[in-house]
Amino acid sequence: MWWACSVVARSYASWKKPERFDYNLLVIGGGSAGLVSAYIAAAVKAKVALIEKHKLGGDCLNTGCIPSKALIRSAKAADTLRHANRYGLESVPVKSSFMNIMNRVKDVIAKVEPHDSPERYRQLGVDCIAGEASFVSPWELEVRHNDGHTERLTARSIIVATGGKPAMPPIPGLKDMEPLSSDNLWELQEQPERLLVLGGGPIGSELAHAFARLGSQVIQVEMGDRLLAKEDSDVSELVRVQFENDGVDLRLEHAAKEFAIEEGEKVVYCEHKGERVRIAFDQVLVAVGRAANTKGLGLDKIGVETLPNGTVPVEEDMSLRYPNVFACGDVAGPYQFTHAAAHQAWYAAVNALFGQFKRFKVDYRVMPWVTFTSPEVARVGLSEAEAREKGIAFEVTKYGLDDLDRAITESEDSGFIKVLTPPGKDKILGVVVVGSHAGEILAEFTLAMKHGLGLNKILGTIHPYPTWNEAAKAAAGQWKQANAPQRLLAIVEKIHSWRRG
Repeated sequence: MWWACSVVARSYASWKKPERFDYNLLVIGGGSAGLVSAYIAAAVKAKVALIEKHKLGGDCLNTGCIPSKALIRSAKAADTLRHANRYGLESVPVKSSFMNIMNRVKDVIAKVEPHDSPERYRQLGVDCIAGEASFVSPWELEVRHNDGHTERLTARSIIVATGGKPAMPPIPGLKDMEPLSSDNLWELQEQPERLLVLGGGPIGSELAHAFARLGSQVIQVEMGDRLLAKEDSDVSELVRVQFENDGVDLRLEHAAKEFAIEEGEKVVYCEHKGERVRIAFDQVLVAVGRAANTKGLGLDKIGVETLPNGTVPVEEDMSLRYPNVFACGDVAGPYQFTHAAAHQAWYAAVNALFGQFKRFKVDYRVMPWVTFTSPEVARVGLSEAEAREKGIAFEVTKYGLDDLDRAITESEDSGFIKVLTPPGKDKILGVVVVGSHAGEILAEFTLAMKHGLGLNKILGTIHPYPTWNEAAKAAAGQWKQANAPQRLLAIVEKIHSWRRG
């Protein structure tokens, strides 16, 4: 303990701590992490200010989760109309008005926006400041208001929650293509006829599939040998088959090397197994990862350097070099999810306000996520590949959704649930659900893992029939059948035979 105290003392040695503070907490960034941090501070009656230079709600509300899921829902509706014969109806050609679709996306954002509005947060007791902030010291920020004036504000603690932005790879000629990203995609007025999508991760796959279902000719380019590389190969394969069935021109093991305009046409040259491949397109959407927003924060002034991936180095309590400076959300990593940002924000805010009495270490043991392709891919805990890499012994229980009555009634009976457990035990190590409503089905497994409940508890819980969540019980039942005590059953069989006489 004395050593930790001496390290803290040395970190503050060159700074003069203010005798009084304007705030208990200053939060930089009004996305998910910043909003939750400010909300918690206001809820416990701390004086808190939230500094955001653009719109509150961050990427999730304005350019990420909300608009993309609205677009995906429109794409699913188009697919349903196009394949209405699945439901005994007459299939109809879909003539989508892209302008109407994008207007609906804006309407959805507008309906959600009040949840994250400055008015709401001011009512909660948060001072909302429109501007940019940079560090002067571990307790002081220079705030440049959007109206031009500047001021310096002090706080006992500061949280950095500035989020991230789409990464743009340094490919020759890419900038000349005026590339789309998840940030500026929503400004589109006309639907691209030929859309090139760079990237086979969650964002690239979600948007590629949506645009294909809406009628664009989509060419998806991925350097690796499969989509969704963080998932197991059987998951990737099911998604690949569906993409190709829906018309996505999937180019795996293609590395984009150069963009050019030839005779008025946009083209990209890719390297594929030693050959140079030319692909023509109308617009390109870049989805190859995200980079943290740290520019202009003045982190170097307080001796904080970013990590190679662009994020800032946080400790287990979400602190950032100094015990009173914290970071959370995309700027901190390692996860790039709205719910992960909110999860981290609790630790950052509580430790910022009460850390001198008790500090909490962030808990990532049960972190679920969903990729909203069709089929959806939802996972929590270990994949098979991760378990092997960590040397963890496991068994696999796989339940096909083609056996689920509700899935059959909705003609959405493709996909599976895969559960990893220790050999002979019902403890849940990891789950992946691939199929319709996968995100909702996963919730039960996430709750079970969080509270140490095994598959026997799920099996012993009454599930209403016929529902999608019956799939969780069915998977648990399949595990039970595979792990039935055979020696005991043999004895019971003899007892039954004896009782018959």
